[in-house]
Amino acid sequence: MNEDKMITLTTSEGEQVDFYVLEETRISGMNYLLVTDSQEDDEEGECYILKDKSGREEEEAVYEFVDDDDEMDYLFRIFTELMEDMDVDLRK
Repeated sequence: MNEDKMITLTTSEGEQVDFYVLEETRISGMNYLLVTDSQEDDEEGECYILKDKSGREEEEAVYEFVDDDDEMDYLFRIFTELMEDMDVDLRK
C-alpha cells in the first residue's frame, strides 16, 4: 500500500493512530474516507468510514468515525460500488 495514502489521526487522549486510505468520495458537500488499519494488501484488516468535519479555516482536517447506522449503510454501498474493480473484499 502506498505511503502517501496513509493518514495519522490523534485521539482525544493524544495517541496517534495510522490508517491507510482505500478510497475517498464527496457526497452532498461532505468528504468521506474509507480507511483500513492494515498496511498489507493480502492481510485482513478492519475498515472504517471517516467523515471530514473540519471547517474551511482549519489548517488540518478533522475526521470523525461514522457511527450512524443509516449513514453507514448508505456509504458502505457507495464505497462498494467505487471499489468493485479493485481486489478488495468489503464485508460488513
